[in-house]
Amino acid sequence: MITKQTVDRIMEATDIVEVIGEFVQLKKRGANYIGLSPFANERTPSFTVSPAKGIFKDFSSGKGGSAVTFLMELEKFTYPEALKWLAKKYGIEVEETVVSEENKEEENRRESLMIVSGYAAKFFQDSLWETEEGQNIGLSYFKERGFTNETIRKFELGYSPDQWEAFSAQALKDGYVEEFIVESGLSVKRENGSLYDRYRGRVMFPIHSFTGRVIAFGGRTLKNDKNVPKYVNSPESEIYHKSNVLYGLNFAKKAIRDEDNCYLVEGYADVISVHQAGIENVVASSGTSLTVEQIRLIGRLTKNITILYDGDAAGIKASLRGLDLILEEGLNVKVVLFPDGHDPDTYVRLLGSSAFKKYIDDNRKDFILYKTDILLKEAGKDPILKAGVIREVVESIAKIPDSIKASIFIKECSTLMQIDERALLTELNKMRQAKAKKDGQGQTMHTPFEDAPIATEPEPQNPEADGESQEKEIVRLLLLYGNRMIDWDGITNTYIGPFMIAELNDVEFEHPVCKQFVAIYRTEVDNGKLPDEQHFIHYPDKEIVDITVTMLANRYMLSENWMDMHKILVHDELSNIRAAILGAIFHLKKQKIGKILSKLLADLQTTESTIDQEILMNQYLFMKKVEKKITDFFGTVISK
Repeated sequence: MITKQTVDRIMEATDIVEVIGEFVQLKKRGANYIGLSPFANERTPSFTVSPAKGIFKDFSSGKGGSAVTFLMELEKFTYPEALKWLAKKYGIEVEETVVSEENKEEENRRESLMIVSGYAAKFFQDSLWETEEGQNIGLSYFKERGFTNETIRKFELGYSPDQWEAFSAQALKDGYVEEFIVESGLSVKRENGSLYDRYRGRVMFPIHSFTGRVIAFGGRTLKNDKNVPKYVNSPESEIYHKSNVLYGLNFAKKAIRDEDNCYLVEGYADVISVHQAGIENVVASSGTSLTVEQIRLIGRLTKNITILYDGDAAGIKASLRGLDLILEEGLNVKVVLFPDGHDPDTYVRLLGSSAFKKYIDDNRKDFILYKTDILLKEAGKDPILKAGVIREVVESIAKIPDSIKASIFIKECSTLMQIDERALLTELNKMRQAKAKKDGQGQTMHTPFEDAPIATEPEPQNPEADGESQEKEIVRLLLLYGNRMIDWDGITNTYIGPFMIAELNDVEFEHPVCKQFVAIYRTEVDNGKLPDEQHFIHYPDKEIVDITVTMLANRYMLSENWMDMHKILVHDELSNIRAAILGAIFHLKKQKIGKILSKLLADLQTTESTIDQEILMNQYLFMKKVEKKITDFFGTVISK
């Protein structure tokens, strides 16, 4: 229920490159920007953003649209949620019309869970700062950890009162629905139907989505009771899937892009302490094993990960195999090991910010070489163990998709392990061949996204499909040139859009989306308006947005210096726009007439009445004359 004036202000302020750049690492390519698809697992960029048109197109998944569409697709926002996110980003006050009780009830389930989680975060913060128990227990604990007031407020840390029903009772009193309080994991239902608080007596670490909304919590107990778990985390829900979330990513994403590196730690306190020390490009997997989904989240922002380990040797060895996942995704991995007994949180507090940064810079090692060194020390002089180390290291190298990078590691590891380089290469090739055989035909090859002439699609063989492609060509021309003036005969100037609509007045479109698009365009023209591409990019109907972006986005783009580099002149459609417009109109008409002629022939073969046959034959001969006129037209005007 956001007013149109507010929507217009949001659209005018939105920079699509800036918005998508918060989620995807973009690189300039000619007039556009490219990056890896956030919707598909790919190593060759197929995702493009056009700042001039204000659209994105992902050729891997087929998704496309405006900045609003992007947020709806990636973050699963509703249309109003996406607009409000943009409004907040650009400091625009959102004006809304009155929402009826009926509309309130229609709020979707996901948004209800988000609202409850946001309410809970505020409740825990108020409990921390405004109650005596919160200040004496929760705030004191955070201060002991060295967190400043600014940091505590930034990460929205809180405290859950040490009472069975403090939060649950207050949430129900304030009108929040029991179903969502329980489903979000904030409260637990007893057998008698009453609720009790899941996090009572714990300091609270809210977990945020990529865009900064609270979606879950981690609660740490301050008691020494061994029967009480140290941490209690939110259960999985519609808004929280722990394998897809990295703690602190919403605070770290800009710094990760700027530094082109992501520091990965283990716990909440590690993230907060390191962030407070000025190293803001830090995230945590929140105590869970690192997942492929989490790695891909980082991979959208940078190809470089630095793991900050604590000094526990057993923990280090256990996590080595898991890090192969990072290599498999094509990312570069370095590791930093802290002295025994220290983790990033304790060590940054011990050294201070500057000395901590220097320690990281002086002690980071490449993961493959680090792993080789660790395992060799463990194997000692035992030849059997050493052989196992060699295979394990080569297994890691085999996961690196970049063959040049892999060969460099083979060379360096051969020196470290004192083994012939050719022997390692032989083992590497065996592993890769075995993997290729196992994968079989399951591998997907990606077409490189590089500077190249605009590709043309082959002519479809199916007449029905051909008709669809011709209707889409009309849509494309209306989008690109509808509001341009054209000189038809050296005397008359007219707008292309209204001319095409008038010429197509007697043509029945069959493809549903094309039919809807032309109907919308015709209505705008009838109302004295010339709709431009932005009208359709921001149209409420998703199918209209999809066809708009598909027609506007080219899979291959020419770089600005294509002509200078290659001395190849690519045909410019605008140089003969008259032929393009008339050709599209009359090709479509010819296709429609062809279908009518086929239908008349079929009716002639099945009709027994002499009168009906005569009528059908006259219609057939008339349509043949029309077809000939169009064919003659192609031979005279189009070719000129």
